[in-house]
Amino acid sequence: MIPLTWLRAWEVGVVQDISGKPGFVSRISATGFSLNTEVKMIRNWKWGPLIIFLRDTQIALGRTEAGNIMVRKKSESK
Repeated sequence: MIPLTWLRAWEVGVVQDISGKPGFVSRISATGFSLNTEVKMIRNWKWGPLIIFLRDTQIALGRTEAGNIMVRKKSESK
């Protein structure tokens, strides 16, 4: 598993874990993040917010928030 921040543009990951304070976990879950959900990295410039594609929606996430979301690259085996 790797943090979401490590995905490069156009790589796809599958959410494996979401950690952080209860308020963060609740908010991020309300935006569509849940275990085993696919996310596609649209923009990751190594500074500023990340842009990801999740459930037919583009979402901007801060780097700290994205670091609390662990993913498995889609091409990797379970």
